Amino acid sequence: MQIFYSAFCIPHSSFPLMPVKIPSTLPAKTTLENENIFVMDEDRAIHQDIRALRVAILNLMPTKISTETQILRLLSNSALQVEVSLLHTATHEAKNTDADHLMEHYVTFDDVKDQKFDGLIITGAPVEQMPFEEVDYWQELQRIMDWSETNVESTFHICWGAQAGLYHKYGIPKYDLPRKMFGVYEHRLLNRTESLMRGFDDIFLAPHSRHTEIRRMDIEKYTDLQILAESDEAGVYIVSDKAGRNLYITGHSEYDPFTLKAEYDRDVNKGLPIHVPKNYYPNDDPAQEPTVRWRGHANLLYSNWLNYHVYQVTPYDVKDIPR
Repeated sequence: MQIFYSAFCIPHSSFPLMPVKIPSTLPAKTTLENENIFVMDEDRAIHQDIRALRVAILNLMPTKISTETQILRLLSNSALQVEVSLLHTATHEAKNTDADHLMEHYVTFDDVKDQKFDGLIITGAPVEQMPFEEVDYWQELQRIMDWSETNVESTFHICWGAQAGLYHKYGIPKYDLPRKMFGVYEHRLLNRTESLMRGFDDIFLAPHSRHTEIRRMDIEKYTDLQILAESDEAGVYIVSDKAGRNLYITGHSEYDPFTLKAEYDRDVNKGLPIHVPKNYYPNDDPAQEPTVRWRGHANLLYSNWLNYHVYQVTPYDVKDIPR
């Protein structure tokens, strides 16, 4: 399965107009078209005089359609042409996504293990309160993370995916929080010279939704790791290895305007203990419509990753990865 997509319009003569190609059966298609993301057929896409970046998305979320749409939206905000492969784990049966959707649009690791990719995104998963070793697809995920070291130029880990990556590679533990980190929080830029952080404001906002955390004291034990952004309330946010080949993002910059609302309403309706997501509703009043204040940061984070950590450093021939 191949998906081509990019920004709708880049107002600069040095940037080519890149296509968006999404199978007509993918639910994200209508959503992205309504947001003015440029869609064209594959025949026109392949005549663009450029090698598309190959990016795999390992989608571990139960709400796969929502998650794939959120990530595709951010990857599309670039002048780069991208070809996406959607992956799901073979060792876990998805109960919240239609089996036909998985069969038609997703592949497993065994289908791509002999291939190479410019980028890999590993999403979060609602298993953070379980020990890593008790997650039913943990061994499969370990195989994928090991494979990425030789078959992927740069890997972007999200929330639990970030915790899993740091634990697998460095043994860095996660810690239970006294209550869920839930809301939109201010973060400080710690290293302006890193390419991933180019254009960032000194203070920027990002959503979090998690029951566990990683801690600065554990990360600082490893000279290969650097903390690029953190929050007084939400803690460590962006971690990178020194080579920039692995990025660990503890929050959910990809969330759309109503994701936190959906999570809050779900837990309220189930009678679960949950507090109003912080700094999300005006005056923290869930009767009002949420205010989106993290979209600029999210777009910049993903476009910087694609440009500086993938496009600028990946070899022209994808078979030459690793460099």
